[in-house]
Formats: sequence, structure tokens, C-alpha cells
Amino acid sequence: MIALLQRVSAARVVVAGETVGNIGAGLLVFLGVERGDTERQAERLLERVLGYRIFPDCNERMNLGLTDIGGDLLVVSQFTLAADTRKGMRPSFTPAADPATGERLYDHFCHRAGERHGKVASGRFGADMKVQLVNDGPVTFLLRVPPPAA
Repeated sequence: MIALLQRVSAARVVVAGETVGNIGAGLLVFLGVERGDTERQAERLLERVLGYRIFPDCNERMNLGLTDIGGDLLVVSQFTLAADTRKGMRPSFTPAADPATGERLYDHFCHRAGERHGKVASGRFGADMKVQLVNDGPVTFLLRVPPPAA
């Protein structure tokens, strides 16, 4: 499972002209689900997302996580993160989970994030989303919890 974290001052997701997710300062997380991922990968990735130290402390050092600062979290599904881009000029989506599994694990991640953190908004799985954000820094990290070896 893959998460692209962006530290933001604000972010929102719009679907068909309607805002479906909106946050202030915190993290915008684009979430990709890979073939073979389970709830175990989702739980470990969520733990990392909530605790990843990318917010400044009083000395302006990145020593605080989202939970430490009580920031907002916006989770947006993005299957393209699981693409294989190693060769050619067109991505292969073979590494991505099938849509049913992707949606199930995305929903699980969002639900558990709400239970553990509270301040959670989300996009709409499978929808054509317009994402607006104010990247703070900019600060962007890619986290991955790989599926179990086959």
C-alpha cells in the first residue's frame, strides 16, 4: 500500500462541482492499493501516516507528526500510485489492486483513520476528483508498506 503525503495549509476535493472533502492545516494523503495488500498493510501505513514526523517543532525541525499537532487529514484514492513505470512510455497498472479490493481497503483506511484520529475527510473512490491544495513547504513524502511476498 502506498501513501503520498503532502503537508498542506488547506486542501479540498470536488466531485461534479460538489465539495466532498475539505480540511485546514494537516496532511493530504493520496492512497494507492497494490495487488496483495490486506488490512494489515492498511493498518501499518495508517500508523506511519499519523506519526510520520514532518511538522515543525518550536525549533523549526521536522519532529512532530499529524497526531502531535492535531492536524486535519484528507485521504484521496489514487490507483495510479501503484503503476509500474519502469519501461516504455505508458504505465502498466498490473501492480494495482482490483477495484473492489482497492475500495474495500481505502474505506478501511479512512474508517480506521477516523477512529484513531478523528479529523478525517475523504474523496470519493473511483470518482473524477478535482483536488485543490496549498502545499506547505513544499513538503511531500512517499511511504510504502509492501504487500506480503508471493
